[in-house]
Formats: sequence, C-alpha cells, structure tokens
Amino acid sequence: MSEHTSEQITEPATDEKIVVVTGASSGIGRGAALEIAARGMGVILTYHARPEGAERTVDEIREHGGTAVALPLDLSRTDTFPAFTNALTAALKSEWGTDRLHALVNNAGFGGGMAFEEMTEDAFDAYYRVLLRGPYFLTQALLPLIEHGGAIVNTSSSSVRPGDTEPGYSGYAAMKGGLTVATRFLAKELSGRSIRVNSVSPGPTRTRLGDNAFGRFPEVIDGLAAKTAFGRIGEPSDIGKVIAFLVSDDSAWITGEDILATGGYAL
Repeated sequence: MSEHTSEQITEPATDEKIVVVTGASSGIGRGAALEIAARGMGVILTYHARPEGAERTVDEIREHGGTAVALPLDLSRTDTFPAFTNALTAALKSEWGTDRLHALVNNAGFGGGMAFEEMTEDAFDAYYRVLLRGPYFLTQALLPLIEHGGAIVNTSSSSVRPGDTEPGYSGYAAMKGGLTVATRFLAKELSGRSIRVNSVSPGPTRTRLGDNAFGRFPEVIDGLAAKTAFGRIGEPSDIGKVIAFLVSDDSAWITGEDILATGGYAL
C-alpha cells in the first residue's frame, strides 16, 4: 500500500481542484462535468464512442470561464488503463501544472435491459466489464494521483433498491449493486487518507442510455414520470448537481453512502 501514500504526491502548482468524470460526452456525465466546472473545479472528462459530444462539453465549460480537457477511455479494457493514466498525468501537468487529482467520478456505462431467459454469457460479461470491473480497477489505477482528503463518486442506479424492480434488469442491476457495495467497503479502506467514497443512484433520467431509449420511445416517459413524486423524469443536471456536491468540500462529512436521486420515484 506504500505506493498509495499521500507523501509521494507533490504539492500542486494551482489551487484549482481537478476532477475526472468518465463518460461525460452526454447524459449524467456531461451534466456532472458542467456542474463541477460551475463550482470552480477543473474537469478531465472521458469519452469512448462520442468524441464530438465530449468536445462540446469542453467547449461549453471553457465558454463559461472554466477549464477542461477530454481524453479517450475504453472502460471495458483494463489493459489500457496504464496508458490512460499516463495521458491523464500529462494533461494534469500541461493544463494545470499539477500531478494530483481532487476527485474521480466513475460515471461511464451503458444501460438497456435483457430478459433473464435471453441473457448470454457475452452480454453478462459486457455488463461486468463496463459497470463493475472497469470502475473498480480504474479507481485502483488513479488512486495514487488522488489527493489526501479527495473524493470518489460512483454512479450506481436506483434499480439496486427495492421498489424499482423491473423485469429484464437482473444483469444490469447486479453489477450496479456490486458497485454500490464496493463503494461502502472502499470508503472504509481509503479513510486513512481521508478520501470520501460515495455512490449516487439515479432514478429514470433523460439520457442516451439504452441506445437512446427515451429518444426512440418517448411514449414511456409519461408512465415513468407518473411514478415520481414530482411528476417528471430526472434531467442530467439534477444528478450532476448531486455529484458536484459530493466531490466538493461541502460534503466533507459524508462517506460510504449511496444517495438516491430519483425525485421520489416509486415512493
């Protein structure tokens, strides 16, 4: 564990806190990146399939006076994490003159249900690689860069909680549930460096998940909205504000928690 001690991380040349947000070319990741930047923090956002979306996010942050950089990342391939870490370290130095991060937001993923009878090993493994193994080992890879008193936020799902149990999501929810449990254990394990580890569990939110399901099937929105206390589905900014709070010093006394952000879905 000596490679993870704070003594080996030098003092930054900037007072600006830098946060990595994975999967920030659209949806919740984009919402989180914008909200984090609005609070005066620099953002390194990652993308996989949609570089143009990532660049739009970077441009919007810069237009509002913030600082941001976009880097490619395939979360399903842990063998690429050393090269990504090198690229991230170079971006930290060139853009901000530092070698440390304040926080990591493990948000990248994909959605979409599949009936249990139709589940294949390949499909199950795809859920595992992206939704659980990827964020778990990316956190391990970037941990030496995260400052003492920093933060880690994992995007989970309200599907792991009773009351939001829909047919066809056993594989997806199993991985999100694993991530939520890992969050609690990592909060304990990393407490020696005062690193806070929390997860956020959004309810139905207007994103491109499920191959842009809301765009392709807008008729499902009213039914989902009717199950919330506020009569609407979530927007990326709704969840982004919660994530931004959890990486900020305002949440300095919160760790090991899974925060429901559902607008009272299935109350």
